[in-house]
Amino acid sequence: MRWNDIGDARCSVARALSVVGDRWTMLLVREAFLGTRRFDDFQRNTGASRAIVTERLRDLVAEGVLDRVQYHDHPERFEYRLTAKGRDLYPIVTALLTWGDRWAPAPDGPPVTLVHKECGATIHPELVCPECGGSASARHMRASVHRPTT
Repeated sequence: MRWNDIGDARCSVARALSVVGDRWTMLLVREAFLGTRRFDDFQRNTGASRAIVTERLRDLVAEGVLDRVQYHDHPERFEYRLTAKGRDLYPIVTALLTWGDRWAPAPDGPPVTLVHKECGATIHPELVCPECGGSASARHMRASVHRPTT
């Protein structure tokens, strides 16, 4: 299978990667969760070239992950806001953050901590079963693969 065809695969992971599987794309999504909305800020905060930021933001808008919203008329200026589809990427971003803190740590400690707005606690997200509250880590789960019938 060619990378350009991955969005047509019968695999949810492959189809998701066709939308957000590029490193610059995920860094732009990270920035959106950190409150970045304007092009120049996306570029400065990621270190990506203008061409890369332009292309990736255009793709994220086309995929419905971000909305492009005009905030100034003369000259025309736009900002980018997460959509519901984009906000649903939050668990992926926090999982990457947690993994990075554990397996690729910064020498001076985590650059970002997650603080629960309601109680102020610093948290490390964990997967739990919504039914019983038990751990939903890889060791506690099994995948039930649904093969197409022919």
